[in-house]
Amino acid sequence: MSSYDVIVIGAGPGGYVSAIRCAQLGLKTAIVEGRETLGGTCLNVGCIPSKALLHATHQLHEAEHNFAKMGLKGKSPSVDWNQMKSYKDEVIGQNTGGVEFLMKKNKIDWLKGWASIPAAGQVKVGDETYATKNIVIASGSVPSSLPGVEVDNDTGVVVDSTGALELPKVPKKMVVIGAGVIGLELGSVYARLGSEVTVVEYMDAVCPGMDKDVQRSFKKILEKQGLNFIMGAAVQGVDATKTKAKVKYQPKKGGDEVVVDADVVLVATGRKPYAEGLGLDALGVKMTERGQIATDAKWATNVPGVYAIGDVIEGPMLAHKAEDEGMAVAEVIAGKHGHVNYGVIPGVVYTTPEVATVGATEDALKAEGRKVKVGKFSFMGNGRAKAVGQADGFVKIIVDAETDRVLGAAIIGPAAGDMIHEICVAMEFGASAEDIALTCHAHPTYSEAVREAALSCGDGAIHA
Repeated sequence: MSSYDVIVIGAGPGGYVSAIRCAQLGLKTAIVEGRETLGGTCLNVGCIPSKALLHATHQLHEAEHNFAKMGLKGKSPSVDWNQMKSYKDEVIGQNTGGVEFLMKKNKIDWLKGWASIPAAGQVKVGDETYATKNIVIASGSVPSSLPGVEVDNDTGVVVDSTGALELPKVPKKMVVIGAGVIGLELGSVYARLGSEVTVVEYMDAVCPGMDKDVQRSFKKILEKQGLNFIMGAAVQGVDATKTKAKVKYQPKKGGDEVVVDADVVLVATGRKPYAEGLGLDALGVKMTERGQIATDAKWATNVPGVYAIGDVIEGPMLAHKAEDEGMAVAEVIAGKHGHVNYGVIPGVVYTTPEVATVGATEDALKAEGRKVKVGKFSFMGNGRAKAVGQADGFVKIIVDAETDRVLGAAIIGPAAGDMIHEICVAMEFGASAEDIALTCHAHPTYSEAVREAALSCGDGAIHA
């Protein structure tokens, strides 16, 4: 029986990063993955392919709406949907191939197949059983659905996020169930490609849990881009044929059932932990009420030598959260101190404009009785944003009213997903808004808006 110091189950961002860190720390490591390629959901059917389509369709939008006024004249490009999907697949291949190279570089064995854990200290893959001192479960998550809604990616009529990346053609009418990150990103892709997109959401605001100022502004911007929203709608079911679907919903405030016709229905109602086939029940691994693997502060389960990270445990289902946990649990296994600051994990929506948040929201802090100050600056006052026609949105920073310490932030605007990290670093070091305001920012950059928002927490912004 082959033996290892660590076997990581799942080769998504959490799993492969954990395996690399384990190997760097001198631990003999293997990783188990049943897909034909490494990278998990994120690289194969999630973050990476969706960003490729978002980028491609953003270029289309620029050509159709903004090139002429910049003096770039000529016929707008036509859409070759199959070629666009090929471009997406090429991007996937570059990334998954890169992960496979990293496994070889770090001398990590890829055990190809689906894992089960017959006993503590053992991992079975196919007909082979491997001995290991430690097991890290990084099996990720899968799309969730609703009662009365049956997803069938093969027919391409009622699909989840995976099916939405492989539609045979661009639909004339698409209904998106769920106004969260996945629904809005993929909905905006198809809206730019010419689909009539209607988003049906149970809550009264997009991206539930996000800063309310951002929610309101974000929805208005997306409506200007052509997305239609039906809020406060409880979906009752979807009736589908081979080519069409009818989405039935009940207004939450009461009223008759309403039916919306669609060529394609995208079910984007979140994700759920995936641990099927691992044998956790027989092993005695404790689970939470929400079907997650229960862990302690060091990502250990109640079974000695078995750890879990990423989407399969509590916390936001984000690739970078899983990566942080993957590195931290490797440190723990190696006898060092692993740490994740859960209060400084950014979240990003990769629409145009992007939306990025970190830390606490203004409403949440006020609900706790905290006294806060808010600094806000519009991209309308940012020269770079105006120069590239992306002046919608703002930067908002929330600080403690007494100490000026940064407690949270939200950005809706160009490159928000990159700019948020300045605030993440500030929060990690316990910085004040004044610290950001006193830091010289290059001109002209989008990041000047962050400095201006920090100035707004004090005597006031310069360009507002």
